[in-house]
Formats: sequence, C-alpha cells, structure tokens
Amino acid sequence: MEDTSKTIAHQIGGLQNDALRFGLHGVKSDIVGSHPLESSLQSVKGAEEAMKRQCKVNLYGAAFPLKEELDRQILSRFQRPPGVIPSSMLGLESVTGSLDHFGFEDFLNDPHESETLRPLDMHHGMEVRLGLSKGPVYPSII
Repeated sequence: MEDTSKTIAHQIGGLQNDALRFGLHGVKSDIVGSHPLESSLQSVKGAEEAMKRQCKVNLYGAAFPLKEELDRQILSRFQRPPGVIPSSMLGLESVTGSLDHFGFEDFLNDPHESETLRPLDMHHGMEVRLGLSKGPVYPSII
C-alpha cells in the first residue's frame, strides 16, 4: 500500500511533472515514432554487431565475446559524479573501438562550450543517476 501511495504522490506532484525544471511535456513525441532512417540505422548497427560477434565466436571461441561484453558492462559503470568535469568514458571508448570514429557530435554542438549554459545541478544529477528522479542530467540551454 505504501508503494502505490508513493508512486501516485510522485506522479501527481513529484519531479515527473516538474515543468519548471524540464519544460512542458509534449504529446507529439509520444505519438510520433523516430525517423524511419534512424530506425533503419539502428537495425543495421544491430545486424553489424551480431555479425561481428559471430565472427569472434568462430575465430576465438564462445568465451571471447562474453568477456568483451563483461568488460563493456564494467567500463560503462565508471563515471564521475555530476559536477564540473564530465565523464570521458575513455576505457569504454577504447574497448568498443569508438575512438577511431570521429563524427559530427565530436566537434559540433557541444553543450559544455556553450556561452549560455546554466551551471549543472549536482544534486539533481545524483538523483537521476540513483533512479530517484527522471529527467535530463544536464539542464537545457537558456
């Protein structure tokens, strides 16, 4: 009984409906799915990863991809607390091979280089990380 009352109170007056912190909730994003090219790109990435995994199984045995997945899970958990210095995730990037990829997101539209970025709310960032609150860790640009 306590759990249901907490979830109802959280949904009615809690952080889920905090329009001042997260902006007004739009219904369009719930109705309209992602762009067809985005879903196609995700399916191609999934098929490519499955093919690479099967090649590794054939070359090195079944334990090698499992060890890589375990390393990937461990390295994805190491992050700095929300604050001034963002997490670089260098270990995860080296294991996944994304250090070799240089996309537009690496040099365009970095929110940390913005002149109008509000300071990060460390308490809210920790609430999001611990699952106590929902919403973006980094505040939107003013």
